[in-house]
Amino acid sequence: MKPRPSPYARTAAALLAAAALLAGCASGPPTTTEGGVPIDATRTAKGQDSRSLFLILHYTVADFPTSMRILTEQNVSAHYLLSDEPQPRIFRLVDENRRAWHSGASGWGPNRRLNSSSIGIEIVHPGYVRLPNGQQVFPPFPQAQIDVLIPLVKDIVQRHGIKPEFILGHGEVSPHNKVDPGPTFPWKLFSELGITPPLPEPAAVAAQRAVFEAQPPEMLWIQRSLAQHGYVIEPTGQFDKQTERVLMNFQMRYRPSSYSGLPDAETSALLWVLTKGGAPAVPPQPPGPFAVPFTPGAPPAAPALPSAPAPEPPLAPSPAAPAPASPPPPGSAASAAAAL
Repeated sequence: MKPRPSPYARTAAALLAAAALLAGCASGPPTTTEGGVPIDATRTAKGQDSRSLFLILHYTVADFPTSMRILTEQNVSAHYLLSDEPQPRIFRLVDENRRAWHSGASGWGPNRRLNSSSIGIEIVHPGYVRLPNGQQVFPPFPQAQIDVLIPLVKDIVQRHGIKPEFILGHGEVSPHNKVDPGPTFPWKLFSELGITPPLPEPAAVAAQRAVFEAQPPEMLWIQRSLAQHGYVIEPTGQFDKQTERVLMNFQMRYRPSSYSGLPDAETSALLWVLTKGGAPAVPPQPPGPFAVPFTPGAPPAAPALPSAPAPEPPLAPSPAAPAPASPPPPGSAASAAAAL
């Protein structure tokens, strides 16, 4: 007669079976090939880092339910959605190791199509509101939202090693049709907390402003300096629509009190202070079919490799607001754009 197994043995066997079942159901890299050849993952290479070089901040231009529906049911997405509830919640909609469709035709420095090298955060916010007199204004971000956003941003950049100068707004990487997170986003607070780079010293800006008031800089210098800072802009030497849009986004971040898009002396002084020591370091262009040239105002070139994924879907399910007339009055808010 065979001895009956003890209750302890039966319990141990059940636990081992459950562990094996869970291991088989767990998602992750395979441990064997389809042919049954084992994959040894006991060693890790020293030469590696995160694929995420940028953190891009957006606003949704929609209420919370609509934002959630668009970001989960349409061909646009973000890694995180931050609600505007009294106690804001954070929703992870795309795993950080996967590519979310949030930045579209974008660029910073030599990098293009930043979906492949960035993490995107969408913040529930109306963007701009239109007053009865027709004026467009940007509401402030609720402090409760910012209090939740700050630790999220800190955690992401710490884990991925994202440099402070590569924490950017959607309007900075897509200035020709976006403006989010807009002029009321608290970039100054983020700078004071050391999350983003220090802002230009007011004394240095004032001194250079006096120089430019006496002798305005050439438009070609402005365009090349904007490109040196990171913006995608063609140096034409003319004050054209692309320059107005880039300047407007530059002003929304560095001089949010007035963002007309006009190249005034103070804007030029801010640009001079930011770039006089050399442009911020730009990370190497990530390899692969998504590192393709981008011309402002033209659709991005399709990947040429046969094995490349399908082109990204359109990013904006809601129409963008019209660009401001050129030139608009200083301080005008007529340049708002809808942007998921």
